[in-house]
Amino acid sequence: MNKDVVISSPEKRLLSLLPFGVFLGLFLGTGIVLTLQGVEFAFYQLPASIAIIPAILVAIYLGKDSINDQVSQFISGAGHANIITMCVIYLLAGAFATVAKTTGSVDASVQLGLSFFPDYLLLPGLFLVAAFIATAMGTSMGTIAAIAPVALGFIESADLDASIVAGCIISGAIFGDNLSIISDTTIASTRSQGAQMKDKFKVNFKFAVPAAILCLIIYASMGISIPHEQAQDINVLGLLPYLVILTLALMGLNVFVVLIVGIILAAAIGMYDNGYQLSAWVSDINAGFASMQDIFILSLFIGGLSELIKRQGGLAALTHAIEHFARKLNPNNKKRAAGLGIAALAFTCNFFTANNTVSIIVTGETAKKLAEDGQVSPAHSASLLDIYACINQGLLPYGAQALLLGATLKISPIEVVSSAFYPIILLVVASIAFWRITK
Repeated sequence: MNKDVVISSPEKRLLSLLPFGVFLGLFLGTGIVLTLQGVEFAFYQLPASIAIIPAILVAIYLGKDSINDQVSQFISGAGHANIITMCVIYLLAGAFATVAKTTGSVDASVQLGLSFFPDYLLLPGLFLVAAFIATAMGTSMGTIAAIAPVALGFIESADLDASIVAGCIISGAIFGDNLSIISDTTIASTRSQGAQMKDKFKVNFKFAVPAAILCLIIYASMGISIPHEQAQDINVLGLLPYLVILTLALMGLNVFVVLIVGIILAAAIGMYDNGYQLSAWVSDINAGFASMQDIFILSLFIGGLSELIKRQGGLAALTHAIEHFARKLNPNNKKRAAGLGIAALAFTCNFFTANNTVSIIVTGETAKKLAEDGQVSPAHSASLLDIYACINQGLLPYGAQALLLGATLKISPIEVVSSAFYPIILLVVASIAFWRITK
């Protein structure tokens, strides 16, 4: 009897991972089929928050507890303090991004940033402006949406290679998104690993900045000159909300307070500078909340699904498998093995989901277990999750960033990622850096 239990236990635990396979299979499979049919943004036609529902049903079917008990487990996972905190931060971040864009802070930042660079340095200038906007807004997609139309004007007027410009923008946007304190990837990685945002920022900074400097040198050495007209009237005041929230966040102020201050300050400047109305502010906050609907729902569902799979032993089996593989590669270094496992988790999962935030949420629980076993600090664990998910996201031709840039600049997504040097450089720099600090 005991022998049967021992034999069936590993099989049962591995089978309990099937719901994750169903989720990724539906999400990726739908994207591939729609891509072959020529549908635009094919990988985003089936929202992840919908694709995960069949996976939840499969998890409940596989469970041995009663339906009532499993529903209770699901709700317990969805209502975990980390999940709820993450969701509230998502809402506030969405509200800030929408209010800041409506009141002109985004346009002001782009125009002011580009005004600092001469024609022969505008390519690295685009990288730096994209990096600043993404760091301040916490979103690579919002950054690309703001800068791509400006870049299209450069391409058409100066007959530039659109793929080089696109690669420059996506590189800067990924750099800023990865480094940003209010990015949803940062929120997901720090909350799942129990890390402080400022600590994760310090670790990321050491990896990301050297990679960015190398990237800037490459773009500057290309010798591409981009003639452009500087805007006559630049709203310097529009930069203030971004500068304030970055400063407050780096000071270690609670992220809820930071975002609320940013929302109020952006609205106040809009009301003072261009007659922004209170009714518009309320509407924009609501629109910002709505923009986070999918990731909000997905986070709740992932939390619930993870709890079901955890109770069935699936996460323990996955952790053990990855840990075993990593230790085979590094048998004498437990910390390095754990770091390799965390990086591999994030990178591989993002390949299937084409969404760095989703991949971090899916792998967060397993990554935390690996980090604890390998004595990797929460800040390093969160940083590895974020970095390797963002690296993969910047290189995927079917990722939202490449699709949006390709559609705006009228080139294929493959051309977009062909000149995205930063993710590749970051992969090398981060891997070497982590390898050295875990000697």
